[in-house]
Amino acid sequence: MSAASTATRFATEFRAICGAEHVVEDPAELSHMRIGLEAPAVAVTPGSADEIVAILRFANEHGLGVVPAGGCTQQTGGLRSKADILLYTTRLTEVEHYDPADLTIGIGAGCTVAELSSKVAADNLFFAGDPALPERSTVGGLLATGTNGPHRHGYGGVRDYCIGVRFVTGDGRKAKGGGRVVKNVAGYDMMKLLIGSQGTLGIISSASFKLFPAPRQTRTFVAEFTSAAEAIGFRNRVVHSPLDPICLELVSPEARGLAPGLGSGPAWSICLRAAGSDAVLARYRSELGTAVSQEVEGRGEHDLWQALSDFSPIVSERHPRSLVISMTLPLGDVQPLLEGLAMVAQSHSLTLATVGRVGVGHLLAAMWPAPQAEVTPANFANAVSALRNRLPRDVSMAVLHCPAEARDQITAWGPEPAGLGSMRAVKLALDPKDILNRGRFLF
Repeated sequence: MSAASTATRFATEFRAICGAEHVVEDPAELSHMRIGLEAPAVAVTPGSADEIVAILRFANEHGLGVVPAGGCTQQTGGLRSKADILLYTTRLTEVEHYDPADLTIGIGAGCTVAELSSKVAADNLFFAGDPALPERSTVGGLLATGTNGPHRHGYGGVRDYCIGVRFVTGDGRKAKGGGRVVKNVAGYDMMKLLIGSQGTLGIISSASFKLFPAPRQTRTFVAEFTSAAEAIGFRNRVVHSPLDPICLELVSPEARGLAPGLGSGPAWSICLRAAGSDAVLARYRSELGTAVSQEVEGRGEHDLWQALSDFSPIVSERHPRSLVISMTLPLGDVQPLLEGLAMVAQSHSLTLATVGRVGVGHLLAAMWPAPQAEVTPANFANAVSALRNRLPRDVSMAVLHCPAEARDQITAWGPEPAGLGSMRAVKLALDPKDILNRGRFLF
């Protein structure tokens, strides 16, 4: 009997753990819950860490693969294997602790980023996480994928303001890392281990975060340039100036049409978002000078930055046959990488669009078939391979989205990553039977 058949056969046990209303075994419903290339055998939505423990122990006993999921906004990348059990965390929304005066909150992993942001905004506080589709993206998914949006420039990555996680290991043990206060140095830093692990080591049940005072007011200054080199030169001047923007984003000409308010045309744009009093914003206007072509505030500013955060899903919706690649690199490598990306895209008959946090070395590159070009799945796979061969060792890369027909030819890893032996040892310690997200990485 296959593992999938076993999962369906034991749906009774899952109903006993979670309740019948939180178990889906109807094939028609499951067909809409595809992870990778195939539908799961059963979907469950536990309501507590203890229920997650019971499900994972059952999965270990019967050799079933489990894929954790929140809002399923990041499930189109490297995963290729079938999920026996799709485990949603969306019922885990309890506020465990909230201290506005101490600027900390602990929240269930199933809470969406939009809900968390709304809750703390009532106290004039600000949650710095800005993933794509915040109304669907969950706290657990934000941490598991290590996703960062434009706010990474001013507030750091999610690793910098997450202060604690509670999770269940692959073999069904409850564990935690960090704590509920900002100053916490006791024990191993399990929290950092879980962030960006793509659900391969454990299932995050809740997390604690450092919050920030909400900006008094913000304004976005848009500068336009005839080339990427000029735009990077402007970035260098900003980075080495006294200015301290909360966002500093590069937008290529092909990406301008994806963001409302920027218009179309051949210009490269740098979008700089500043926060502060009228005097502070006036200082920005004076320092930036004539390079600024427009200023955006209010609803238009909100929509502009939300579109930049939503770059990957916007691309995949408008161009279903597209690649979206995330890269982290030293600041000095941004311009050479942009040139390399353009060469790779052109040689494989693909259109290239890029956005990125160029003040901290994080780029998103999207490629889709050029007009009238005959593009096969091999074009996408070969483009990824060609790009990997160009990357220096200190540049990390991951495929966030790829065409369904090319998914079995493209992997999340390229050449064997440094420290793969250590990664395997950690995986073996936390998930010895390889229950979680089988096939996510080349282990």
